[in-house]
Amino acid sequence: MRRAVIRVYGLVQGVGFRSWVLRRARRLGLRGFVRNELDGSVLIVAEGDEESIKRLAEECWRGPPLASVERVDVEWSEYRGEFDDFVIEY
Repeated sequence: MRRAVIRVYGLVQGVGFRSWVLRRARRLGLRGFVRNELDGSVLIVAEGDEESIKRLAEECWRGPPLASVERVDVEWSEYRGEFDDFVIEY
């Protein structure tokens, strides 16, 4: 079990990116959250199986149809087990 902080840059707000991430993260069995940041990026904190997190990060390069992703940064850390579900934070 691992934890990752994923930051997605580009045209990723106002295009359904958070709900798109929510569906994929839940399908992959991940826990954590996704939220919009003030700088226009989307922040994802995900915990779970390392391969599932890697898959989510890879899928973020594509995003929903209206998104235009310029960069995806992933920072790995130790699993903390602090989440019960995967949610959208507002």
